[in-house]
Amino acid sequence: MRRNYKCAPLPFMGQKRYFLRDFTEVLEQVTGYVDTVVDLFGGSGLLSHTTKHVLPSCRVVYNDFDRYVDRLAAVEQTNEILRAIKQCLIGVEANQRLTDAQRANVLEIVAAYEQRDGYVDIMTIGRNVLFSGKWVKTLEELRKHTMYNRVRPGAYECEGYLDGLEVVHMDYRELFEREKNNSKTLFVLDPPYLTTECGQYESYWKLTDYLNVLRLLHGTKWVYFTSDKSQIVELCNWLGKNFGEAAPMWGAQIRQRTNTLNYQAQFNDMMITRL
Repeated sequence: MRRNYKCAPLPFMGQKRYFLRDFTEVLEQVTGYVDTVVDLFGGSGLLSHTTKHVLPSCRVVYNDFDRYVDRLAAVEQTNEILRAIKQCLIGVEANQRLTDAQRANVLEIVAAYEQRDGYVDIMTIGRNVLFSGKWVKTLEELRKHTMYNRVRPGAYECEGYLDGLEVVHMDYRELFEREKNNSKTLFVLDPPYLTTECGQYESYWKLTDYLNVLRLLHGTKWVYFTSDKSQIVELCNWLGKNFGEAAPMWGAQIRQRTNTLNYQAQFNDMMITRL
């Protein structure tokens, strides 16, 4: 029996694990009405994985623009590196700040693997030695940060996570053009939040790109994720008041949940649907 992951097996900024119950309810609503689900901004693949679990007979296209598959493929190497780091930090209490010498040892371990293999999942390594909320993508970025002993107790596992998915690595616009003519397609859109982390899209992701995504909503079935940190919902409300049914999110349903960052800061994540 296929394992049902409730969160992405490797760390990923912005994965939608807290929306899985709501997302599952939406998928159950379209059972029998869709035969294809296209995850245009696939991220960690958690939404695609969940879709295949809930709708096993559907074709599910996971657009892995962030190359998450490369990180999954390197999971054994990642576990090996973390075991080596844990070994060199014996006696260091959990969450304790590393000394300069301990930090140098960690960097030496990581650098040796990168030199040997040509690739290391720095993002996952970083989540095990950096303070909560810090994300890095390269060894050079990792070198700039204070480190702590936050190495997880067990190994990462990802067996079967992508089973049954059609994995592609495409610009979301090209993928939409390829799939848009099937009236039984449900599009899942989780673009980088405006004013926040843009992942691999950051090289070109501007306000006009967010507006272009809204154009994809016309005449399609869709699930769209955003937050009140973005101005997109405010914009769509304005368009609805001024243009009525022609507005991109006219008649859509909104579900939201509050995320607390710390005792001073919180924001609302939103899942907006029109089926």
